[in-house]
Amino acid sequence: MQLKEITESVCDLCLKVGDFILKQQDVVREQDVEVKSLNSLVSYVDKKAEEQLIKGLSKIVPAAGFIAEEGTETKQGEIYNWVVDPLDGTTNFLHGIPVYAISVALFKNGKPIVGVVYELGKKELFSASLNGGAFLNGEAIHVSENQVLANSLLATGFPYYNFDRVDAFLDLLKTLFEKTRGVRRLGSAATDLAYVACGRFDAFFEYGLNAWDVAAGALLVQEAGGKVSDYTGGENYFFGGEIMAGSKGLYAEVLILLNSKMNT
Repeated sequence: MQLKEITESVCDLCLKVGDFILKQQDVVREQDVEVKSLNSLVSYVDKKAEEQLIKGLSKIVPAAGFIAEEGTETKQGEIYNWVVDPLDGTTNFLHGIPVYAISVALFKNGKPIVGVVYELGKKELFSASLNGGAFLNGEAIHVSENQVLANSLLATGFPYYNFDRVDAFLDLLKTLFEKTRGVRRLGSAATDLAYVACGRFDAFFEYGLNAWDVAAGALLVQEAGGKVSDYTGGENYFFGGEIMAGSKGLYAEVLILLNSKMNT
């Protein structure tokens, strides 16, 4: 199966699982919610959605293993692995805030070759395949062409449990408040990255993340003409717990600020 066909199949699957998630929005109750760890919530919706995704993805690439947030499947593949977040933005979902997404990526030898983010609040389907471009609902997308920091809109995420770097993070935010049009915090890293890919945000950065939060979105940004790295400009952004993504015009400038504040 070619990458384009795999991507289309993943898109179809995400649309189906997305319908299930949306139908649960007014059904899930407080008693259905579990606390996995500090500020990390999960419900039967996350788990059922992941089970549905794993069942469908297993048919698309049978040889692939899984790196999945809820751990409903732990089989690892030697070459191929699906990286799955069934509901990125669970806290938003549980509180009725319409910003949450399904994120699915296919890794080959540790690098993404397919990425799909289905943002459910606006029902926007983002997709990309290696060297095949990035798309929103079937239309090609590109990162922002803005090259002026003062005209930029950035996105970030607040730390959930690792607060050792909070003072540096807040100092960085103060600088960015003064130098940009603003900084947004949506509560879904997959959505933030998709929005960088289509030019709504000029850059996104966050620490304390996992591979399933960023795998699909990182490929979207790269295929849309943007750049992705860790805070030092390196490539350890899938499993290193921090990511910086931006348009080519502002990536370097934002990275310098990020590195100067967060890595001193």
